[in-house]
Amino acid sequence: MDVELLEIRQHMGRFPPFDGLSDDLLDAIAEQVEVSYFKTGSSILALNDILNDLCYIRSGAVEVYRSQGELYNRLGEGDIFGHFSLLRNHKVRLPAKAIEDTLLYFIPKAVFQRLCDEDEHFADFVELERPRLESAAEQQKKSNDMMVTRIRKLLTRYPVMVETSTSVQLAAQQMSDAQASALLVIKEGSDNPRYSFKDSEGQTWQMCGILTDSDFRTRIVAEGLSPQTSVGEVVSSRLITIQSDASVYEAMLTMLRSNVHHLPVLYRQRPVGVVHLSDIIRYETHSGLYLVSNIFNQSSAQGLARLAPDVRAAFVRMVQEGANSQMVGSALSTIGRSFTRRLLEMAEAELGPPPVPYCFMVNGSMARNEQSIVTDQDNALILSDEFNPEEHDDYFYALAKMVSDGLDACGYTYCKGDVMATNTQWRQPLSVWKGYFQDWMANPTPERLLHSSIFFDLDSCYGEDLFVETLQDLIAETAPKSPLFLAAMARNALNRTPPLGFFRTFVMEQDGKHNNSINLKRRGTAPMVDLVRIHALACGSKAQNSFQRLNDISKTQLLATGMSDKLSYAFEFLCMSRVRHQMIDLQEDRLPDNNIEPENVADSERHTLKDAFQVLSNAQKFLKYRYPMPVQRQGR
Repeated sequence: MDVELLEIRQHMGRFPPFDGLSDDLLDAIAEQVEVSYFKTGSSILALNDILNDLCYIRSGAVEVYRSQGELYNRLGEGDIFGHFSLLRNHKVRLPAKAIEDTLLYFIPKAVFQRLCDEDEHFADFVELERPRLESAAEQQKKSNDMMVTRIRKLLTRYPVMVETSTSVQLAAQQMSDAQASALLVIKEGSDNPRYSFKDSEGQTWQMCGILTDSDFRTRIVAEGLSPQTSVGEVVSSRLITIQSDASVYEAMLTMLRSNVHHLPVLYRQRPVGVVHLSDIIRYETHSGLYLVSNIFNQSSAQGLARLAPDVRAAFVRMVQEGANSQMVGSALSTIGRSFTRRLLEMAEAELGPPPVPYCFMVNGSMARNEQSIVTDQDNALILSDEFNPEEHDDYFYALAKMVSDGLDACGYTYCKGDVMATNTQWRQPLSVWKGYFQDWMANPTPERLLHSSIFFDLDSCYGEDLFVETLQDLIAETAPKSPLFLAAMARNALNRTPPLGFFRTFVMEQDGKHNNSINLKRRGTAPMVDLVRIHALACGSKAQNSFQRLNDISKTQLLATGMSDKLSYAFEFLCMSRVRHQMIDLQEDRLPDNNIEPENVADSERHTLKDAFQVLSNAQKFLKYRYPMPVQRQGR
C-alpha cells in the first residue's frame, strides 16, 4: 500500500465507526475513496440531489441543515454525513455546506454496503442513527451485567410469611422446615398502603416486618422470652425493601447502605421473595462489600481514616473492570454513607443517646448517588420540632463536629462553603427547614438560588428518614407551581457553560494552575446536573439521582422526544471521562482532579466529548425559553 493510501487508512482508523473495523475493511475503504476539496461557503450536498457516497471529513468543518433551512448539526474532522440518504432512497435529506476550507473523502455506496453487511458495530452506528455519544454510552453499559440483571432472577421460592399472632416457636419451626434464614411478618387489614397487598383469594394483608436467624438469637433467645411470645411483639417495624425489577446492583447497594443482610423483594406491594447477601455476592468483586463491612467493624475514627487507601483502590478496580458511571457513583456514595453512619454510631456511643430525634441529611453528589473519588462533604442536621437550642444544641454540635472531623480524616474534605451540620444555620428543627425551602422558592435571590442548588439534592443518611421525606414532598409539591423560581433557577444554571468555541473547538481554562485544560466538573457534569435538576423540579420528580430524574422527565412533555436520552448519554460520557482521568491520576501517583488536557485524549474520545458538550450547550439554550420569566403586572 502506497504512502497516500496508508495515510488515509490510518486517519480513518482513529475515528468511530471506522476505529473498530478489521484491517481488510479499512484497506478496502482506503483503496476506493475519492478526495475532494471545498472552499469556505461552498455547497457540498443540495436537497434532493442523488447521493452515491458516504462523506467523511478529513479536515475542515461542515454544517448540515434540515430541509427548511434550520441548522441540524455542525461537524468536524472525523465526522461522517450522508449515511441517512444512502440507507433510504439515495436522495439528500440534509443539505450540507463547508463553513471553512474542507477536505472530504467520498466512500462509494458499494463499500458502504459492504461495511454494513460485514461489521455489526458499523451497521448499528449508521442504521440505528446512533451517534458517537449513544454508542459510547451503550458500550459502557454493556460491559457489566449487574446493571441489567433483575433481582427477581435470583429468587428461587416464595417467602415464608406468618401472622403477627403466630408464636415465635411455631415461626421458628416454619423457618426450619422451609430451610429459610428469614420470614416476613404480616397482619390482616391495611393501615400502611406502601406495604399492603392482596393474596390469591382477595384478602388484604399488610407486611409489618422481617425476622431473621439473627433476630431469633438476639431478641428472643438472648432475652429469655417464652416460646409462646407472638412474633408481633418482637418484630422490628423497620422495613427495607426493593422492587422485583430493580437490578442486582441496586439490591446490593440497598443492603450496603442500610447495613442489612436480608432484603424483601416486592412486585408492587406484594412480597415475592427474600434475597440474602450471599445470593448476590457472586455478582460483586468483593472489594466493595468487604470495604463496607470493614468500615462498620472499626471502633475509632483513626481506624476509619486508615481505610482511605482502600477506597481509592476499590475505585480503581471498579473502573478497570468496566463499571459505568452509575455503578461507580452509587458504590462511592454507599461507601461515603457507611463512613458517615459509623461515625454517627461512634458519636452516639460517646455522647449518649440523642435528646430529641434527628436526621443526618446528606446533600450534593452523595444524595444523588453520584460521588467521585474527588469530593468534599455537604451535610446538615434536621432536628425534631421538640428541639430546644439552650438544652440540646451542645449535644448536636458535638455530634456534628465529631462526624465532620472524622469525614475529613477519611478523605472527605471540609466544605469550603461551610455547608455542614457544624454550621448553626444548617442544624435546625424540621419546621425551620420547611420555612427555608418555602422562602427559597417564593423569593429566589442569588443566595437562595445557591442554597436551592445545594439542598434540593437531599437524602437521609441516618436517623429519622421521615424528616427528609417531608422536605422532598414539600419540594415536589411546591416547585412545579413556582414559575418565578424555575425561571430564576434556569438563568442561574447558565452561569457555567460547556467549553465550546466557534466551530466546536475547545475553550481552555486559563487560571494559571490548569492552563490549557478543561475542568470536566465545572464545565460539564456540574452544569448538566443543574440543568436536569430544574426539569425535575418542574415535573415534581422526587428522584435525586440525575439518571432517575431524566427517566421521570422523559414521561412528561417538558422536553422533545428523545432529548432525555441524549442528555443521559452525554452525562454518562462526561462522567466516565472524568472517572477515567481520576483513575489514571491515582495509578500514576498524582492527586486526582477534574481537569483534562484535550491533547492527551484519544481522537475518538475527544470527538465524542465535543458531541457531549454540544448536547449540553443546546439544552442550556433551551432552558430560558422553556422557563420564561413571568410577566410582572403593573399596578394601576
